[in-house]
Amino acid sequence: MKRNLVYVLAVLLISAASCSFTNKSFDNPDKDKLLIDLITYVLENGHFDPKNFNDEFSQQVYDNYIESLDPLKRYFLQSDIDEFSAYREAIDDQIKTSDISFFTLTYERLMQRMDEASVMYKDVLETPFDYSKDDSIDVNYDKLGYAKNKEELWERWRKQLKFSTLERYASALESAEDSIDSDLDQEDKAALNEEVEFQEAIDTTYLPTDDPVALEKKTREATLKTLGEYFEFMEDLDREDWFSAYLNAIVGGFDPHTVYFAPEEKERFDTSMSGKFEGIGARLQKKSDHIKIVEIISGGPAWRGDDLEVGDEIVKVGQEGEIPVSIVGMRLEDAVKLIKGPKGTKVLLTVKRVDGSIEEIPIVRDVVELEESYAKSSIVKKNDRIFGVINLPKFYIDFEDYNGRNAYSDVAKEVERMKEAGVEGLVLDLRNNGGGSLKTVVDMAGLFIKEGPIVQVKSTGKKKEILSDKDDRIQWEGPLVILVNELSASASEILAAAMQDYKRAIVLGSKQTYGKGTVQNIINLNQFLRGSNEFGDVGALKVTTQKFYRISGESTQLEGVKSDVIVPDKYSYTDIGEKDQDNPLPWDKIEAAPHKPWSGYIDYDLTIERSKERMAQNPQLQLIDQNARWIKEQQQEKVYSLNLNDYKLEAEQDKEVMKRFRDISEYETNLSFTSLGYEKELMASDTILKAKRERWHANLSKDVYIEEAIHVLEDLKVSTMKSGKVARIRD
Repeated sequence: MKRNLVYVLAVLLISAASCSFTNKSFDNPDKDKLLIDLITYVLENGHFDPKNFNDEFSQQVYDNYIESLDPLKRYFLQSDIDEFSAYREAIDDQIKTSDISFFTLTYERLMQRMDEASVMYKDVLETPFDYSKDDSIDVNYDKLGYAKNKEELWERWRKQLKFSTLERYASALESAEDSIDSDLDQEDKAALNEEVEFQEAIDTTYLPTDDPVALEKKTREATLKTLGEYFEFMEDLDREDWFSAYLNAIVGGFDPHTVYFAPEEKERFDTSMSGKFEGIGARLQKKSDHIKIVEIISGGPAWRGDDLEVGDEIVKVGQEGEIPVSIVGMRLEDAVKLIKGPKGTKVLLTVKRVDGSIEEIPIVRDVVELEESYAKSSIVKKNDRIFGVINLPKFYIDFEDYNGRNAYSDVAKEVERMKEAGVEGLVLDLRNNGGGSLKTVVDMAGLFIKEGPIVQVKSTGKKKEILSDKDDRIQWEGPLVILVNELSASASEILAAAMQDYKRAIVLGSKQTYGKGTVQNIINLNQFLRGSNEFGDVGALKVTTQKFYRISGESTQLEGVKSDVIVPDKYSYTDIGEKDQDNPLPWDKIEAAPHKPWSGYIDYDLTIERSKERMAQNPQLQLIDQNARWIKEQQQEKVYSLNLNDYKLEAEQDKEVMKRFRDISEYETNLSFTSLGYEKELMASDTILKAKRERWHANLSKDVYIEEAIHVLEDLKVSTMKSGKVARIRD
């Protein structure tokens, strides 16, 4: 621990959600050194599991930092890496002495290599590509070594640019061939027109033609333009932008959720806490060179369009009337700037689906309000029986006014309304719920049990704390199913785990939930400075300060919550959880909190046995599982042919496979869904709400997971009837 730091320790903690590195807010080497001092001091004193700044830590920071600078290994030569490697075990020493010479060396060398590459790609694209050659590209960059010399680097660029252009060229040829097919019927011609317009919108080069040479030239020109725009963006970045990347390599050595906020980024975070912003309503995450959608905000433009999905990779962004810009390799910050924009303007997103297909999606930007992040409910009718579904996208709260709207009070109201409607069982849908307020989880769990511990929390430098429900009132005693998936995280896992440990509910869904068992806080770094600050705002640090545990004593970290009834989904074989992040904190176990299982009757074994029998006979679930396996296979594919005929053959084979999975979206249950009475009254004058609910109900009617949850509720109802313990619903 540093002893020469003279700053006053005054920590301001603010609940945090997410962030990414930026920015251009500091431009002084002395300020850079100050930031290293501040950040390392906070990490050593405030992180839940502080690391030792030693050679092992240095190696980890070095590897992550170098990878972040050149993930596709198209800039640095092996000789550069050999030179950098002298610092691989010295970064810890540089941190202790506020030395930034390693950063300076890598930054200056990267700028040099990028300048060279900006000339190289133009030279490559001057020469036509020969797509008849038996050529291939290996995109397994993790195992790819660095180029030994510039000739080898040139060849690497040639293959990457050829691969990029081949995708355009094959699509252009397909459009051209289709456009001269006189046997097409009117429906096929309409589809063709859409395809031609799609290709033209991407690069404005895909005009139908029977001249392959002209097409090849136009597609190379399109690639040239895309790369030119990419390098223009890179040239706009300052040294300070790259220094933020270095800082985040350091803090990322502690855990994946500890991140540095530059001042401008902190300002955007504060704005997001207000509950509205102008954009498309999707949250993005960058990993290696790819920017993916990690959340679709309910009610936003992307949600209303119903075209984007979690897991989609955004490869290009276009403004209306302009040529789309490739964002592959771009900073997340700059990509977001392209995607966001004033209300009413249109943005064109070219996305790569998890199955590998490419599609362009137009979205009209709008004010994104978080209204649809609130709890909502629906009555489910199956024959002459009714059940209830409550969907909770997140555990929201107004930290300044807990008596204001929050997840607990809203769910409590919905439960009461469900009781009045006479439902026989409840499904609490926590799929894709990334978490939120810990207090709302504890209070919400109290709706379903008499009293007792809900979660155990360990904080930095403190003894564990047991958070309990102390209200012996039970609002709902009937059958309960908690629905989860791989994206149910943090607070969602606490509630599901508590209900499972009390044997109060059946947890149904993915093999396990996300596995995030940590809590982060925002620490304002300005609070550490004494007196006047000559450097201005120095930003903030999102740091992991707590870890929570089930009442059984087990952490949800990495392991998540294992479902009682496992239902396959498209993420079943995808690396998407906490365990797949870089440097996550480990799983561990503490002493259990004394608790008594719920006294109601649930026959877990019988319920699970019946569910397995149903799923084994359900062709929809079998198809979903096959699709998930195929998606995994596609993601593992790393070698691609650069021969046009081979490429087209593989593309046709993929299309045929994808046709088999189209039936997934056409599935229909025998369930019907309606809003509660109070909401029907609101919808009479609120057409937007009416449209939202109709869309939600339509999706629910095709939801095989909701269908299985209702089956489980029926089995639980039978169990309570057989036991003679018909559920009593207390007022």
